[in-house]
Amino acid sequence: MNMEDNKGNLTLKDVARLAGVSRGTVDRVIHNRGNVSKQSYDNVMRIIKDIGYEPNIYASILAHDKNRVVALLLPQFLPGEYWEMADRGASLAKEYARTFNVSIVTILYDQYDIDSFREACNRLLELSPSAVVMAPIFRNETALLSARLREHGIPYSYVDTKLEEDGYLTFYGMPMYKSGYLCADLLFDSIASVPASAAEMKVAIIRIEHDRKRKSDPTAVRRAGFIDYMTEHYPEVAIRNVFIDPHDPEGIASTLSGFLAANPGITHIVMFNSRIHLIAKAIERLQLDSKPRVIGFDNLDENLAALRRGSVKYLITQHTDEQTRLAINSIVDYLVLNKEPERRDNYMHMDILSRINVDDY
Repeated sequence: MNMEDNKGNLTLKDVARLAGVSRGTVDRVIHNRGNVSKQSYDNVMRIIKDIGYEPNIYASILAHDKNRVVALLLPQFLPGEYWEMADRGASLAKEYARTFNVSIVTILYDQYDIDSFREACNRLLELSPSAVVMAPIFRNETALLSARLREHGIPYSYVDTKLEEDGYLTFYGMPMYKSGYLCADLLFDSIASVPASAAEMKVAIIRIEHDRKRKSDPTAVRRAGFIDYMTEHYPEVAIRNVFIDPHDPEGIASTLSGFLAANPGITHIVMFNSRIHLIAKAIERLQLDSKPRVIGFDNLDENLAALRRGSVKYLITQHTDEQTRLAINSIVDYLVLNKEPERRDNYMHMDILSRINVDDY
């Protein structure tokens, strides 16, 4: 064998044959697990040195020796929607994973249907993946899935949101509680303007009807941060909740019109998911005499357009594609390189966009 020409394709079997030891011995040397004689250890390391050290040579040896699958569990999406950004990040991660002979298999579910999520979980378990990266929407069902993964010794990571006090390997996402707290702070950054005092202010929280059985509430932690800020700083401000169906644009305008009629004097509107553009369009159609200040989340194209039109005051955004890419890359490193993550919770930065800086984002 010409080691110089074939070093990138070497397997454990090749290294074992060249070193005159078993495959198990090579594996123990690479992972520093002990129970290897000094002579065998020296032989294995000599072969690796003769090959010529290069970054990830251990990974190259291991990756070609075993096929691995990482399952990515995400909500379904249409072009331009939030989860498309996560899928875009997964596509970037696939290139990295492929160098280590790791496949990324995406399993999608309807985030408005708990039965769809359960069925997706069953498909995932049938796949018997080496690891899992998932975005939890249904909390109780996610806890059941993660328990099953732990039973089978399958590592898993969360993106976007997470379950606290859970056995996950890593989390990549925005600090949800702080993002809600920040949203409230932005809401009041010009309290000296209209209206004259906090007591005259009325805030509407727009919420999504996620599923008929009300088992899903992915923005609960963000909403808690918002409410805590309000309680601490402006307890006199009235807060009202209104639910919309994101699949019914006509109904949204009607729902919002009826809500505003029943709750006159709404001065501020917040929405804690990525659909603020739906509310912006509805407000534009209503042609209100006094438009409320509107704050939302995430840099969807339609949200950015609403920001440019002035229908949204601020957007709190995150790099969802980067979160997903990093989550997958870190779990690939864990599987192939036996590399422990530097941090378990990887909170990504929050960006505040307005009409002033949106075109530079």
